[in-house]
Amino acid sequence: MTAELDDSFHVFDTTLRDGAQREGINLTVADKLTIARHLDDFGVGFIEGGWPGANPRDTEFFARAAKELELQHATLVAFGATRRPNSKAADDPQVKALLDSGAPVITLVAKSHDRHVELALRTTLDENLAMVRDTVAHLVAEGRRVFVDCEHFFDGYRANAEYATLVVRTAHEAGASVVVLCDTNGGMLPAQVQAVTGLVLADTGARLGIHAQDDTGCAVANTLAAVDAGATHVQCTANGYGERVGNSNLFPVVAALELKHGRRVLPEGALGEMTRISHAIAEVVNLPSHTHQPYVGVSAFAHKAGLHASAIKVDPDLYQHIDPELVGNTMRMLVSDMAGRASIELKGKELGIDLGGDRELVGRVVDRVKERELRGYTYEAADASFALLLRAEVDGRQRRFFRTESWRAITEDRPDGTHANEATVKLWAKGERIVATAEGNGPVNALDRALLAALEQIYPQLAHFALVDYKVRILEGRSGTDSTTRVLITTTDGAVEWSTVGVADNVIAASWQALDDAYAYGLMKAGLEPQE
Repeated sequence: MTAELDDSFHVFDTTLRDGAQREGINLTVADKLTIARHLDDFGVGFIEGGWPGANPRDTEFFARAAKELELQHATLVAFGATRRPNSKAADDPQVKALLDSGAPVITLVAKSHDRHVELALRTTLDENLAMVRDTVAHLVAEGRRVFVDCEHFFDGYRANAEYATLVVRTAHEAGASVVVLCDTNGGMLPAQVQAVTGLVLADTGARLGIHAQDDTGCAVANTLAAVDAGATHVQCTANGYGERVGNSNLFPVVAALELKHGRRVLPEGALGEMTRISHAIAEVVNLPSHTHQPYVGVSAFAHKAGLHASAIKVDPDLYQHIDPELVGNTMRMLVSDMAGRASIELKGKELGIDLGGDRELVGRVVDRVKERELRGYTYEAADASFALLLRAEVDGRQRRFFRTESWRAITEDRPDGTHANEATVKLWAKGERIVATAEGNGPVNALDRALLAALEQIYPQLAHFALVDYKVRILEGRSGTDSTTRVLITTTDGAVEWSTVGVADNVIAASWQALDDAYAYGLMKAGLEPQE
């Protein structure tokens, strides 16, 4: 454990083992090493790396980790099972693989539900206790610290409380540092978890941990309920990754412990890195960051309703349970047809456009936003388009960096089954008429390339601009393919990204609007002066 924290409370992460069982996640060894570094940066106490000996990838992970990981805060943990029935732990190859991993801490999974012992292990209740006792004692004698995960504990306790408790007592007396109560099926509720944890703690005197699955949507609440009852070891996964609907989410658990319970469980300053760590791990597993995730989601502190904005203008704490900077996040104002004057003023400030308390100006912007959203525009996801609208209202006119004369996009269906896409753009900039033609892998891509080719002749600053995301939505209409179309485009200059919106009766025209705004905003952001 890090010298900054004592051993009185454990934050134990199992993203690399239990979290990797989520559908859609398939981690390479390199991925696992990268995630381990992120978790160590965050300051968790233990990182469960996998099951060495059970599959080659996890065996390789521990071998490489010994050479490549320089952990500053965390201790690496190997996961495995108790010995097989009617054998000796010293002779069990799986137990030997745990020792060979070199991990200083080993987590053993043990059956604590009597029916699982008899039906899954196909052994007796007494032999299961012997398996726990023998394996824990052997690993402790070999110099390893041992945690025991009591699988299906809460269901087992409900079926046979005496036996489930006896498994905990056996593991504790054999030398396990922590005995973890697992809600493996995820079916418990907080009151049940708190009550059972308190009873087991009183009956056994063991140091207890909690491992909660999220099948009832209560994994975080169940984890905190166990802590309230005396558990001092929490097992979680980054972003709640895990089998079925997932595990207890590491980030809301540690945030609640530090900010709500006042319990320090991470190194000083680590909580402020939480949003960054969450998003970085999402990138590694190649899943989108959950925008509405508590604390770390981009929408966690986003405000849309005008009533909220009016209060936040007076005091942000009136509609926020914490300062978002404590977890590395930021407050965002969303502009929509629900926007009021306060929303517009706060959003303008966020975008660096001071409205100066001009009530008439703000009123015009509110009316303009509501009118355009009625036609299908959305500004809560298109800050750049809103910034252009706002600037036009402040300046009293639409100031342009270029003026479009015409554009066209052609898709040619060839006899061999292939398609050719070509676009031509004619525009004026700095008094010059420019014509540019380009090909692309679709009509919108061709238009984007043609527009960039034209503008680069006048504005070389655009050389690094690139379209990085493109979304189309057919809005409600009665004419099928003749319905109104909304397009959202995300553009980057290599350093930051911005989003723009276009709405029209066909997808190409809507795309052109969004492209036009994207390049206009990029030029404005670069500090260039409009020509008109």
